[in-house]
Amino acid sequence: MSPIVSVTNLSKIYANGYHALKDVSLDIAQGEILALLGPNGAGKTTLISIICGLVNASEGSVTVGGHDIVSDYRVTRSLIGLVPQELTLGHFETVWNTLGFSRGLFGKKPDPAYLEQLLKDLSLWAKKDSEIMSLSGGMKRRVLIGKALSHQPSVLFLDEPTAGVDVELRKEMWMLVRRLRESGVTIILTTHYIEEAEEIADRVGIIDQGRLILVDDKQALMHKLGKKEMIVELEEPVSGVPEALTAWSLALSEDGCRLIYTYDPRQQRTGIPDLLKAIGGAGLALKDFKTTQSSLEDIFVNLVKGK
Repeated sequence: MSPIVSVTNLSKIYANGYHALKDVSLDIAQGEILALLGPNGAGKTTLISIICGLVNASEGSVTVGGHDIVSDYRVTRSLIGLVPQELTLGHFETVWNTLGFSRGLFGKKPDPAYLEQLLKDLSLWAKKDSEIMSLSGGMKRRVLIGKALSHQPSVLFLDEPTAGVDVELRKEMWMLVRRLRESGVTIILTTHYIEEAEEIADRVGIIDQGRLILVDDKQALMHKLGKKEMIVELEEPVSGVPEALTAWSLALSEDGCRLIYTYDPRQQRTGIPDLLKAIGGAGLALKDFKTTQSSLEDIFVNLVKGK
């Protein structure tokens, strides 16, 4: 199946010489959730802005639904919904009129039943006649999502969608994103909350200094680049790792009470059984042990540092 969004050799150089994107290529499948991670100024918003037709690329091409974003811009923009970082809403307009007006801008016929269901999904139905200025920041964020979905797009871009909202609302938005994906909507989100990507994304892309460092399935990424640690807690502290245990390249905690063994879970032999035997053979009394898996945040930090 052809990708619904295809980015090829995309670059962007601003008038001041700033190179925001450098030869970025990316294919996004229909119905997937792709999370774009990267530090501030990495190029995430620039990439989204080009795809959505808000910024012109310096080099490269983009298609949405098989249509070029430049030559077929009317078609591609009707396929896209965008939730920007900024709260760009009219203060004195009502929630209902805001969504209805946005739907009309894309040439869609009025559909009160669809807008009613959309507002209910966003927990905004009780506020449909309220002026935007009377809403909380979290509710305004939901209105932005409703506005982006008002014309029933195939592709939804969420640029920092949960910035400044509380944990409860963030989880509600995650549920909404999953429901949208189930209905066939493709979702691309940028986020600073790495747990957000870990929670809802199918694939993860990491951008730094304008370059797309890596794009991979979330679980495959965590499997390939993640590491596991076994932490062995000792009954009595030691001043150093015994010579008999040097083959395992163990780290010792500052208090001398824990030995830390880092290993690759993909290996057929992890060496753990032999290590536990060797610890006993070295005369160390084992109090407890546990294993930990590196998170997506650990992988992200290591990739950006070691790019």
